[in-house]
Amino acid sequence: MNLFDNTEVAFSLKSDSQLERAYFLFKMIQSEPMVRIGTAVTNFALKAHLPVEGLIRSTVFDHFCGGVTEEDCLPVIENMYTKGKVSSVLDYSVEGKEEEASFDDALQKILKIIRFSEEKISIPYAVFKPTGFGRFALYQKISEGENLTLSEQEEWDKVVARYHAVCKSAAEKDVPILIDAEESWMQAAADNLVEELMETYNKEKAIVFNTIQMYRHDRMAYLKKLHQKAIEKGFHIGMKVVRGAYMEKERERAKQKGYPSPICKDKQTTDDNYNEAITYMVEHDKMALFAGTHNEESSYLLMDLAAKHKITNDDMRLWFGQLYGMSDNISFNLAEKGYNVAKYVPFGPVRDVMPYLIRRAEENTSVAGQTSRELNLITIEKKRRKL
Repeated sequence: MNLFDNTEVAFSLKSDSQLERAYFLFKMIQSEPMVRIGTAVTNFALKAHLPVEGLIRSTVFDHFCGGVTEEDCLPVIENMYTKGKVSSVLDYSVEGKEEEASFDDALQKILKIIRFSEEKISIPYAVFKPTGFGRFALYQKISEGENLTLSEQEEWDKVVARYHAVCKSAAEKDVPILIDAEESWMQAAADNLVEELMETYNKEKAIVFNTIQMYRHDRMAYLKKLHQKAIEKGFHIGMKVVRGAYMEKERERAKQKGYPSPICKDKQTTDDNYNEAITYMVEHDKMALFAGTHNEESSYLLMDLAAKHKITNDDMRLWFGQLYGMSDNISFNLAEKGYNVAKYVPFGPVRDVMPYLIRRAEENTSVAGQTSRELNLITIEKKRRKL
């Protein structure tokens, strides 16, 4: 039997009614028109301040999010850890804020999560998005090599200071920090900054982790170049490797602006690229890998690589990661075998987390096979329970 087909382990934490809700949600997500209509209706209802938060909370929000605050998420986190051996990464999923006050709030939020994580074995990492700490347009301007005005330079200095505050706290408290990747046209500024932080804080081991999205065909070359730099300057590389989250947007912009798309030509090329990256990282020293994947073949490959290179299942340099509410068959079955597994658990006010949830639904609709796989497993488990 395929390890990831064990639905009894996969859904051991879900009650019958939670299983039914999951089935209903993935059935909705499977239909592109339903996702489009649902998104439009939800956006309208929230803008018009209609009383829909309760409905959102009891359906899509509670399935994909841990709660509104960190404290809210604790029962979910403890339940997954004590019963399913699965850890959590608290992901403050408020997107699209542009004011300095919001960036300072986000900084305080992440520092709080680091303190939280230090005390809880069930929360091994902290995480933040680059645009949580600064304006998208500012990253873009730097990425495109444009000169900043005096006030923009001051603004960027504040962004850099926020990164340092978080990484310094992470190093002091020994809580590794994952820094997410975003759109390609702002990513270079974030990459350069994170490399400087790795150089500063990753002398003994990986504390600062960057993220590479392997649907970009240039990322393998980037990883190798970074590796050379790490050898020369004597620091460890921490890397979260994912397939990527902005494919439609990336292709659309490339078409509009008339430049070659940075995205791999098809799914197979992306998969090959992803597998090459995780193989490269396992085969080289002084690298710590957080493999964010919902792909069963990549997960098997990583298990085989770890065995081949005599990396024990509980080695802290190797983690598997999935999103909360998805791919429980991968997370819980890997954890059952003693591997390090963490779920990304998004949280934040319902209204502010909606852009994140909408992106999740759209991604699921566009990834062929992902939703039908979820539905198939839920159906098998429902039948098993009836018997």
